[in-house]
Amino acid sequence: MNYPLNISFKLLTFTSQLEVTDGSGATVCYLKRKLSWKEKITIFTDSGQTQPLYYIEGNKVIAVNPIYTFTDARTGAELGSVTCNGWKSLWNIDYQIRPTGLDNATLSIDEENPWIKVIDSVVGEIPVLGLATSFLFHPAYLVKRGDAKVLRLVKKPSLFESKFQLEKHTDLSEAEETLALLGLLVMILAAKNRG
Repeated sequence: MNYPLNISFKLLTFTSQLEVTDGSGATVCYLKRKLSWKEKITIFTDSGQTQPLYYIEGNKVIAVNPIYTFTDARTGAELGSVTCNGWKSLWNIDYQIRPTGLDNATLSIDEENPWIKVIDSVVGEIPVLGLATSFLFHPAYLVKRGDAKVLRLVKKPSLFESKFQLEKHTDLSEAEETLALLGLLVMILAAKNRG
């Protein structure tokens, strides 16, 4: 992938829509989540939704520790999963990414500074001032392999959509890049649902 990746999330729509573009502006993938009782998301190659790339499926309708499984749409092969530690994530985002066939996570997603999220949430509830939070506070999330930072996702200033930039800090295999991106997309969607 050609870094940095840019993720834009439309805020004023009935369904969740995310577009991921690479450093040259080319579309990497497009996600449009429809409302349903059970979480099932299709990720496409483009906004025209012509060719599915991946499927993300949640294991439960409502869960404290949900598990989302990633499947390659072309081959039907399960790639891995991401688990959210729900109770811990109330304070600090905690996602564990596991490739298929491994019991232990190889990658994790954590917040760089949980206080930024708290301040952003509190100030965001204040009338008028809440509109400015997207320009004032920029939460950042780290994808780690053990204790080593491999990717960093930063929320960028924007008004009518959420924008993120994904920076690469060290080399990853293609499989790790795919799992990390899918895990981050799940995290962004979950954060949007929390408010």
